[in-house]
Amino acid sequence: MTAAAAPLAGVRVIDVSMLGPGALTTHLADLGADVIKVEPPGGDYVRRMSWPFVAGVSLLHLHIGRGKRSVVLDLRTEQGASVFRELVASADAVVEAMRPGALERRGLGYEALTALNPKIVLCSLSGYGASGPYRDLPSHGVAYDMWAGVVRPEEDDNGFASVPDHASIGIHAGPLYGALALLAAVLAARETGRGAHLEVGQSDAAAAMDWMRIETYRAYERPADEVTGNPADGYERRAAGTGGMRDAVRYQTYATADGHILFMASERRFWRNFCAGIGRLDLFEARPGAEYADHARGDLELRSELREIFKSRTTAQWVRFGGEVDTALSPVNTPETIATDPQFVERLPWLPAAELGADQLPFPVHLNGAVPAVTRHAPTAGEHTEEVLRDLLGYGPERLAQLRATGALG
Repeated sequence: MTAAAAPLAGVRVIDVSMLGPGALTTHLADLGADVIKVEPPGGDYVRRMSWPFVAGVSLLHLHIGRGKRSVVLDLRTEQGASVFRELVASADAVVEAMRPGALERRGLGYEALTALNPKIVLCSLSGYGASGPYRDLPSHGVAYDMWAGVVRPEEDDNGFASVPDHASIGIHAGPLYGALALLAAVLAARETGRGAHLEVGQSDAAAAMDWMRIETYRAYERPADEVTGNPADGYERRAAGTGGMRDAVRYQTYATADGHILFMASERRFWRNFCAGIGRLDLFEARPGAEYADHARGDLELRSELREIFKSRTTAQWVRFGGEVDTALSPVNTPETIATDPQFVERLPWLPAAELGADQLPFPVHLNGAVPAVTRHAPTAGEHTEEVLRDLLGYGPERLAQLRATGALG
């Protein structure tokens, strides 16, 4: 896909972010927006955070910074702030992903920006949002997941509480919600001529992603005759989410000849198709179960029988079987092994290290049959300062030299 054909071609976003929340504008850059990352002197220290490091630069930066241009401006100086205002005047949106009120404290808050550009959309992304008692707490990504109850502490062999291995939610969901809202606001601004100030907390996003469990416990606060469990399960109020599935049988993980498979025959038709496919309709006839949402929970006899059945084939054989007989089976991967899964290979072609410094996953949406291409390597701090100021603002050598002399460019 060429840059001109990209769906967000012609959208310009000024990104004033630090660390992982900068992923908000990564999604926009992947879809073709011109994202100009405005960095302080010395640059965003995302380049020195997390692991691994590739050629001395963190993978975190290589991924989050891809597709963007970098300009260094010292917003503490009047000259630097003045250049920032000029950039905002022709932009569609500004993203600040720092502690709440960072731009406001520099005289560059929403009211000041709308005076320059009435259509500007300001999206403020922070840890706990711009209100509430935790507003100014310093924090990192795991905090939002633990705050939201998504991740629970574990105890190690020495009895110390520890952070378990998990997929981070808030630090990824916050930027996704922010990107969605920003694009909606830009569309509205182009129609109405009025911008908007959006405000996103990564902790809020972590909770929103876990809405099913949170809303379930809330629903269970109502009388038992109003809010019940599933009829297929005797109306028992089971724990929310997957927590109530530990004793499930027809919706469960089983060891195969070379790994694991997830069996999901909670619909009666999937259960019948499975039994017919393995030549064991006797299992179905003895336990047809309810039409929907029946996990045969606690049936240890059936669970033991299925355990032996699933050991008889490899994971790949069971996956093929699922497609052939129309029953729900999925391979069980890890972050280390998933790259060899044929579905991953087909759907998520690596963005190559030769272009981006490290092999990276693409934006996970196919546009006209392909994932968006990314050709711009994550920038060094200020790599595009002169290019941007020259091309967008028309600055010549004399103006650039003057700004350098004042320290506005770091």
